[in-house]
Amino acid sequence: MKKYFLLVLTFALPLLASAQKPERDWTNAVLWQQTSGEYRALCFQAYNFARLSLKESLWADTSAKPNCIVVDIDETVLDNSAFQGHEIKKGVSYIPADWTEWTNLAKADTVPGALAFLKFAASKNIEVFYLSNRDEKDYAATLKNLQAFGFPYANDAHLLVSEGTSNKEPRRRKIAETHDILLLCGDNLSDFTNVFYREGKNTFEQVNQQQNLFGVKYIVLPNPMYGDWEKPLYKGEKLNDTEKAKQRLERLKSY
Repeated sequence: MKKYFLLVLTFALPLLASAQKPERDWTNAVLWQQTSGEYRALCFQAYNFARLSLKESLWADTSAKPNCIVVDIDETVLDNSAFQGHEIKKGVSYIPADWTEWTNLAKADTVPGALAFLKFAASKNIEVFYLSNRDEKDYAATLKNLQAFGFPYANDAHLLVSEGTSNKEPRRRKIAETHDILLLCGDNLSDFTNVFYREGKNTFEQVNQQQNLFGVKYIVLPNPMYGDWEKPLYKGEKLNDTEKAKQRLERLKSY
């Protein structure tokens, strides 16, 4: 029996050690986005609501400015789960050079429902602004990726990337100076308003206060892989992946 136990333990320990690797935390999230019908259904649901809300906004619109909608890019109109899968298989969380390599490929797929919705908006003479926190060096490849699928208004006048800050509010205001923003689509709460933009902020209260805007003015796309929601989980600076994994485990609710 003792020999049998030791034999089992010999084979089990590597598996247990592998299961604790930080990079495995994201495997289910990425696979869910890549393979589940539920992910596609939620995306279609979001953009179906967007279409209905857009119609309502057009009926009520009295602005003299041209109408537009503002959309985030990553996990809102373009799916980067292949990049996340690459990082997991490489045994890392995120390497900036890998992200640059990925964006330069201009091969991100579309988020389900995004292209059809934006083409519908364009058919109603509603301009589309792509407001992203991708870097300036990603600009040309991002435009190429959008244009490859025929996204409407994918041009220099309608693509706004990072200006050295992840705060999108100044860029939203710039758009609002010339256009009436009917709708905003994103996978991160700070894609909608600066009310949600603060480092390490728990946004539950702010979401509750603006609950009537979700599905109406704000359209949220599912993204289980990354986001600002994760930042408040951690205490300390310059944490490595193992330390972050430990803190995530400690933050889980249980009984």
